[in-house]
Amino acid sequence: MFVDFQTGWPPPERWEAKPAPTPNPRRESIAAWIIGFNLVMLLVGPLAGVTLFDAVMAAWRH
Repeated sequence: MFVDFQTGWPPPERWEAKPAPTPNPRRESIAAWIIGFNLVMLLVGPLAGVTLFDAVMAAWRH
Protein backbone atom coordinates (compact mmCIF):
# COMPACT_ATOMS: atom_id res chain seq x y z
CA MET A 1 0.00 0.00 0.00
CA PHE A 2 1.32 3.42 -0.93
CA VAL A 3 1.86 5.89 1.92
CA ASP A 4 2.52 9.50 0.99
CA PHE A 5 4.97 10.81 3.58
CA GLN A 6 5.59 14.08 1.70
CA THR A 7 2.14 15.64 2.04
CA GLY A 8 0.85 13.57 4.91
CA TRP A 9 1.71 16.11 7.62
CA PRO A 10 -0.13 17.36 9.53
CA PRO A 11 -2.38 14.33 9.73
CA PRO A 12 -6.01 14.80 8.65
CA GLU A 13 -8.70 15.49 11.20
CA ARG A 14 -10.17 12.50 12.96
CA TRP A 15 -13.04 10.95 11.02
CA GLU A 16 -16.27 10.39 12.90
CA ALA A 17 -19.18 8.41 11.55
CA LYS A 18 -22.46 10.19 11.05
CA PRO A 19 -25.31 8.93 13.20
CA ALA A 20 -27.71 6.62 11.41
CA PRO A 21 -30.94 8.26 10.29
CA THR A 22 -33.88 7.57 12.54
CA PRO A 23 -36.67 5.60 10.89
CA ASN A 24 -39.94 7.46 10.53
CA PRO A 25 -43.32 5.85 9.76
CA ARG A 26 -42.97 6.43 6.00
CA ARG A 27 -39.53 4.76 5.85
CA GLU A 28 -40.79 1.86 7.94
CA SER A 29 -43.76 1.42 5.62
CA ILE A 30 -41.56 1.46 2.50
CA ALA A 31 -39.15 -1.05 4.07
CA ALA A 32 -42.06 -3.34 4.99
CA TRP A 33 -43.43 -3.20 1.42
CA ILE A 34 -40.02 -3.98 -0.05
CA ILE A 35 -39.49 -6.92 2.29
CA GLY A 36 -43.02 -8.20 1.59
CA PHE A 37 -42.52 -7.93 -2.17
CA ASN A 38 -39.23 -9.81 -1.95
CA LEU A 39 -40.84 -12.59 0.10
CA VAL A 40 -43.67 -12.93 -2.42
CA MET A 41 -41.17 -13.04 -5.29
CA LEU A 42 -39.18 -15.66 -3.39
CA LEU A 43 -42.24 -17.92 -3.57
CA VAL A 44 -43.71 -16.90 -6.95
CA GLY A 45 -40.49 -16.45 -8.93
CA PRO A 46 -39.48 -20.11 -9.14
CA LEU A 47 -43.04 -21.09 -10.13
CA ALA A 48 -43.06 -18.50 -12.91
CA GLY A 49 -39.70 -19.78 -14.13
CA VAL A 50 -40.93 -23.36 -14.20
CA THR A 51 -44.10 -22.32 -16.05
CA LEU A 52 -42.05 -20.48 -18.66
CA PHE A 53 -39.76 -23.49 -19.04
CA ASP A 54 -42.78 -25.78 -19.52
CA ALA A 55 -44.24 -23.41 -22.15
CA VAL A 56 -40.96 -23.39 -24.09
CA MET A 57 -40.71 -27.17 -23.91
CA ALA A 58 -44.33 -27.54 -25.10
CA ALA A 59 -43.68 -25.17 -28.02
CA TRP A 60 -40.46 -27.02 -28.87
CA ARG A 61 -42.30 -30.37 -29.15
CA HIS A 62 -44.78 -29.09 -31.79
